Amino acid sequence: MVQTSNQRKTLTGLSPQTYEHPFDQKALVALEKMPGVSLMFNKINQYGIDRLLRFKFSGMSLKVNERNFPDLYNSLLEACKIVDVPVPELYLKHGTGYIKILTIGANNPMIIINMDGLECLNHEELLYVFGHELGHIKSRHLLYHQTALILPGLGKVIANSTLGLGGLATNGVELALYQWVMMAKLTCDRCGLLACQDVNIATSALIKLSGLPGKYINGMVVEEFLAQAREFGNYNLDNLDKFTKMLSFMEPMHPWTTLRTAELLKWIDSGEYKSLLLGEKIEQERQKAETNIEDTQEEDTQEIEEAGEWDFLNSWETDY
Repeated sequence: MVQTSNQRKTLTGLSPQTYEHPFDQKALVALEKMPGVSLMFNKINQYGIDRLLRFKFSGMSLKVNERNFPDLYNSLLEACKIVDVPVPELYLKHGTGYIKILTIGANNPMIIINMDGLECLNHEELLYVFGHELGHIKSRHLLYHQTALILPGLGKVIANSTLGLGGLATNGVELALYQWVMMAKLTCDRCGLLACQDVNIATSALIKLSGLPGKYINGMVVEEFLAQAREFGNYNLDNLDKFTKMLSFMEPMHPWTTLRTAELLKWIDSGEYKSLLLGEKIEQERQKAETNIEDTQEEDTQEIEEAGEWDFLNSWETDY
């Protein structure tokens, strides 16, 4: 087993650029280059998907606070403090037979966890899964991510409408979106690990997310799974052929626990995780920002004057 300290550090000033997985950015660039992406997100924005998802989940779930579910809420508070994210709303929805956690709301995020997550995850594991979801918020993933959530159903209902979703699969946009979702998980897993600061806890949480009941998880199970993940890590994701990627990532909402654990272990072995915990990379990013602030101040001021208050949803209205 990988040994870690029980003393968790607060990572004030943590920037997603300090832990972003390289495949995340590469997949996003590839997605944004696809013809039709700008039109698709403009149309989805027009139909108010963000608002509709918020209406759906707030209308079917219990809002969590420090009074009704204090242990669950305190886990979120601690995760937010560690990875330096404003506290989003938290909701608890009905069970599905397996742990389900997601975040929606590009401008006003809300995390939804189901009853299975409440019952199956302990405090430390909740730090990991909440840290993962907070990673989506920090990296501003939510518009693309929630589009992937609703795209299959949306395409079936209005494939021939003005949204023009009928040809998404054939022109590659849908597959590119799903590949990015998978790669974005790798970034957010790193944020989850930074929140719980114990790879064994992260691993047990991922095992539970894959469906194994907690009563079967012990030190030996975690150790053997870590060994399996290291062996799986010999695959080079960047060198997978296009057909393999297409078949593999068509179901991006599945846990993919072995792959994700393998990528976490690579990150730990690289020394970057330890550097972040020690505060070295955070300080380097701060100094870099201070160095560049004078060069970019005039440009930023001009952009603000032209665009007004920054709006995440409308910021995708760009011609490609």
